Amino acid sequence: MSAYHYLVAGLPVVSFDDAKLSFTVADFKEEIYPSLSDADRKLVELFFLQYDNANVLRLLKDKEAAIDERGLYSATALNDFIASIKAGDELPDSVFPSYLSAFIADYLIENTETAILPEDALASRYYDYAMQCNNSFVASWFAYNLLLNNLLVAMTARKFKLEVAPLIVGDTEVCAALRTSSARDFGLTGEVEQLDQIVKISEMDNLLDREKQLDQMRWAWMEQASIFNDFTIERLYVFLLQVEMLERWTAMDKEQGNQLFRQMIDSLKEEVQIPAEFRQK
Repeated sequence: MSAYHYLVAGLPVVSFDDAKLSFTVADFKEEIYPSLSDADRKLVELFFLQYDNANVLRLLKDKEAAIDERGLYSATALNDFIASIKAGDELPDSVFPSYLSAFIADYLIENTETAILPEDALASRYYDYAMQCNNSFVASWFAYNLLLNNLLVAMTARKFKLEVAPLIVGDTEVCAALRTSSARDFGLTGEVEQLDQIVKISEMDNLLDREKQLDQMRWAWMEQASIFNDFTIERLYVFLLQVEMLERWTAMDKEQGNQLFRQMIDSLKEEVQIPAEFRQK
């Protein structure tokens, strides 16, 4: 495992309440990412792939679409990968992430409505791919986020009397419980830490405050999980996650927060209204 004393020592101090940023995700990609070992770059790439996921979804609908430059691949490279997969070429994981290749292939072949939105199908593959990495902190971070996101979606769906099962992403024991349980707590009391806290947060009326509470949970989790990692890739990864979180909040005002929530509810309603005969098996 590589040690990064110089890089970590040079990082600016960040806190959850910071209103201004002196460092961005783009800065990390340009200044820190190239200095990492090959193995650690692979770990950090798991973070940046979230932007490539969104870019692939955009380009599958419109190859001229503008992309998020924070991703690992250019629009030209992604369009070339999509064309290669459409032509039946096999791209090794060393060239293009296998989960993205598999998703694109399925997307191009199926060409039909399913009960799972493309965004959710891709997210499921992404989380599974990331949770299989050989770094326990990074794998646990993705598992924790999958848990939080699924719990929030399940509780929100119940609140609006929507079917829960088609909305759950991933294939874990908790995912199975959320899909099948009719119990008030989905049968997860004693199985999921902080469940009561998550339930209380999900019931908050102020949507922006609710999202901040969830991010504060994430912030506390990553700090605790990396407490003994002072000059390692884990500490740099935590810094990157925190910068991304602060970057998102400094760009968001109250109205944007409410709009994002309304979009999420509309998406849930759209997904559960797809006829059963078209649901993905």
